[in-house]
Amino acid sequence: MTIAFRDAAFAPDTATPLILALPKGRILRECAPLLDRAGIHPGAGWNDEDSRHLRFPTEDPALDVVRVRSFDVATFVAHGAAQIGICGADVLMEFDYPEIYAPLDLGIGPCRVSVAEPVATAGTDDPREWSRVRVASKYPNIARRHFASRGVQAEIVHLNGAMELAPALGLTRLIVDLVATGSTLKANGLVETEVIAKVTSRLIVNRTALKTRPEEIGAWIARFRAALAA
Repeated sequence: MTIAFRDAAFAPDTATPLILALPKGRILRECAPLLDRAGIHPGAGWNDEDSRHLRFPTEDPALDVVRVRSFDVATFVAHGAAQIGICGADVLMEFDYPEIYAPLDLGIGPCRVSVAEPVATAGTDDPREWSRVRVASKYPNIARRHFASRGVQAEIVHLNGAMELAPALGLTRLIVDLVATGSTLKANGLVETEVIAKVTSRLIVNRTALKTRPEEIGAWIARFRAALAA
């Protein structure tokens, strides 16, 4: 593919390494075998979770990786600070960045975004009859859209953690959170009452970068696709 650029400011900067943004924590550990099959081998210190370094070169001089919070991967890619990334579909749903294209479902970290409430109140009335509800969540947009689709006005209490405490302490009636096994819900007297969306991690790319550096980014998409098939 050949692209003509009228302005040098928009020409692909092939001398600058592409940046792959990866999420810290569990998803990073789960995607390690996939990265290995795709030929991505970061430099020293990458596997040290206590390291203060956030950017690492790889064995490929055309690619660097950065290690950021899972919620920040999409923001880095959407704004062009990274050209490629791996993040959960929950993050894509929450932010809905038009600048992001998600070509591959990597099948990593399966879980779900769900509604949960105390066991004692679950099933005691019909949610379809509600007009308002207070909900704790780190996904205010997902939660608000979900209840709005039912004609329910949701007052969102935005929390970044300890969601399970909110109903017990009278802060909210419900929570909307990411659920994997459900063990944390059970330990805190909650039960999952509705699944809003099933979630896995996706390979994402910046749309502008895909247009300006199509061969490089296209090659990495192909390598990830081959790694999934391996």
